[in-house]
Formats: sequence, C-alpha cells, structure tokens
Amino acid sequence: MLGRIRAWHRRHWHDRSRVEKVEVQSRLLWRCSTWFLFLGWDVPFIEPAMRHGPLTMALGTATVVFGAAQAFQGNKVHRAAVDHYLGRAAAPRRGLLVSGALCALSLALLVGLRAAHGITDPTLLLVVLYIMMPFGMTYCLFVPPRTFLWRYALLGIPVVAVFAPAGVAGAQLFGLAIGVALSGLYALLVSRCGAWTLSVLWESDRARETEARLAVAEERLRFGRDMHDVLGRNLAVIALKAELAVQLAQRGRPEAVAQMVEVQRIAQESQKEVREVVRGYREADLGVEIEGARGVLEAAGIGCDYSGPSEELAVEVQSALGWVVREATTNVLRHGDARSVAIRLAVGGRTATLVVENDGVPDRPHTTPGSGLAGLRERLSALGGTLEAGPAGEGLFRLTAEVPR
Repeated sequence: MLGRIRAWHRRHWHDRSRVEKVEVQSRLLWRCSTWFLFLGWDVPFIEPAMRHGPLTMALGTATVVFGAAQAFQGNKVHRAAVDHYLGRAAAPRRGLLVSGALCALSLALLVGLRAAHGITDPTLLLVVLYIMMPFGMTYCLFVPPRTFLWRYALLGIPVVAVFAPAGVAGAQLFGLAIGVALSGLYALLVSRCGAWTLSVLWESDRARETEARLAVAEERLRFGRDMHDVLGRNLAVIALKAELAVQLAQRGRPEAVAQMVEVQRIAQESQKEVREVVRGYREADLGVEIEGARGVLEAAGIGCDYSGPSEELAVEVQSALGWVVREATTNVLRHGDARSVAIRLAVGGRTATLVVENDGVPDRPHTTPGSGLAGLRERLSALGGTLEAGPAGEGLFRLTAEVPR
C-alpha cells in the first residue's frame, strides 16, 4: 500500500487519479503559501532595517536567513506531517522540534532588531505572524483543533513578554497577542482543514475500490453457489453409483454395467448443466450493461450519453457488446479522467457497431494493452467481429467494436 502511494508521486500529471491531483494541488498550495508569506511579510519589512547601521544590518540579515530556513524546514516537515495525518508514515517529531527552534530563534532576532530600532511597530506584527506560521501549519496536524487553538493563544503571552522590554507600546503588545492567536486560526483553516479534506477524499476512493472488490467477490460467491448446486448432488450420486458398481463387479454381477451406464449419463448431464451455468455467467445483456454503466459513471460525476436503435440484436451479439460496454466503463473509471462518455450503437446491414468515446485520455497513454481488451478481442473474434481502441483526437479516447448481426 505504501509503495503504491509513493509511486504516484513520480507519475505524470495526466496519469494521476482525481484524488491524487487534488493532493498534489493542495501540497503545492501549502508550499507556495509559506514562501509567499516569507516574501510578502518578512523580507519587505526587514530589508529597510538593514540600512540603519552595522548592527541592524547583521540582525536583519540573520532574521531573513532564519526566515528562509523556517520556510524550507516548515515545508519539509509539513509534507511528512500530512503523510502522518493521512496514516502513511510516523509522526516527524524531530522535524517539528527543529521547526519550533527556528521559530524561537527568529523571534529572538526580531526582538533584537526591534530593540536596535531597526523595525517599526506597524510592520512588526506582520513579521511576527510570518515567523509563527510555518510552525503552526505543522503543529496543528498533531493535536486536536481545540487543543491547538488554546495552546497557540497562550503563545501570545511569551511573545508579549519578550517584546515588552524591547520598547513595544502597550497597544502594540495587545495587537501582537491577538495576532498570534489569529495566526493559529489561519494555520488551522489552511493546513488542518485541507488535510482533513484529503483524508475524506482518500477514504471515499478506498471505499469505492472496496465496493468494487466486494462486488467481484459477491459475483464469485454467486457463481460458486451455482456450481455447488449443480455439481454437489450429481457428484454425490456418481460416487454412490460408482461404489455400487465396484461392489457388483467384484461379485461378478452383470448389474455393474447398468450402474456404470447410469454414472456416464449423470456425468454427461452434469457437463451440460455446468456449460449452462458458465454460459449464463459469461453472457451480458447489452441494455442492462448500458444502464449500469450510466449509473456508475454518473455516480462518479461523469456524464454519460447513449444513442442507438431500440431493435433487439441476437443474444450472442448483445452479450459480446455488453462486455465491451462493461470493459470500457471500467477503463474510464480506472485509467482516465473523463468528464463525459458517449456510447453510440449503430445497426446497419449485417453489422452492429458500438462506439464508446470519452474525453479523459491521458497525454501519455499506457503502451501495454490490458488483458481486458485482449479478452474482448478474443470474444469478438469468435463471432467474426473486431475491436479497435486508441486516441481519437486531442483528449479523446475511442473504442469501436463491430460484430456481425
């Protein structure tokens, strides 16, 4: 499971599922947010302080350097924290401690810069908010939201305590305390809510996979029950009659031949019944498959449009085309990112043509044909039909099946 999750990080964008795309976008947003705050709230207000003398130059440079280190370390540990929140990895507690230490050092440098009159009170709040943000976005993934909020609000007390000796006025100190509390709320909304949304999406995706596996398992159980019902009684009768024939043969009784003839008859009937069960299992009704495909696709948020004649086709043709619809629907759900699917059936002359087209073909489609399409070609070739599948224009994938009526 973990190997599969790691593997999708290296796949091309158009080869990813919708949930994977949402996660990539969320992670990119988190990373960019940290650097945007660094470039928007830290650097612009620290840079003017560097012009006031050697001391403010040194303190300002160190503050910017540690701010960049915070952004880098914050993104690194946040990525691991999200994996921990989603149940993929252990908690990166050491990385969180490093992020907390960088936050404390940046605050200490900012206090020194304020004491040296290198930064003014109106811009001080924005710099403090940035310094608190990388640590807060990660820490909120480790504790419950309510616990995080009141702990983060309490952080305003030591922040006020260290800035008070640096000459910050009372009203500005109160603003710093409120700002720290609000930065915790912002971190919670941006980071925790986004991670929770990802967990819901992944849980929904796993539920859909589980539902599909359960449907396959249920169908196998149904087939197993049918086979048991067909073969169980007949095999028991065959065993009894064969045992009776052996005993009669050992006694030299001519009735043994009649018993073996009966065994042969029951075995032949069993063969016939098994073929009927397998034929019923392998046959698919075209109308049922189209309605089922429409329901499954619409449930997945994919539009499905069908057009075709209402006249009935031969049972063998309907079964073969039904399997085409089933396989095409499965491929759309598993391999593509379609928004709409069009199913068209045309019956003309002696040929029935079924076309399934979707707009979710990846930019780099799979080069190895799947076993499902190979099985369809074998099934159609047995009826004298053909199957073609491949890209059909920009962003389109078309599957065309032709079967003699």
